[in-house]
Amino acid sequence: MSASQTATIKVDRDLSPDRVSALGIDDWPIWTKEVSEFPWTYDESETCYLLAGDVIVTPDGGEPVRFGKGDLVTFPSGMSCTWNILADVKKHYRFG
Repeated sequence: MSASQTATIKVDRDLSPDRVSALGIDDWPIWTKEVSEFPWTYDESETCYLLAGDVIVTPDGGEPVRFGKGDLVTFPSGMSCTWNILADVKKHYRFG
């Protein structure tokens, strides 16, 4: 990743139930998707918490990031990437 590329995917693993509760994750909408691969661009930042799945997201021009069940993942606004879903995904998500 070049020094000029500041947009990165942040992954927090093994969130405590207290942290999940404090963030209000259980009240966020749910998104599901089957095994697939597709391009995506984030118009605004997104934070998601995976209830199930195994995913590799590769930012355009960046290194692949792998995450799955129990991970809290934040994607920066303006990032274009490719999602490669290896196992069906179910996630809570929040934009902004």
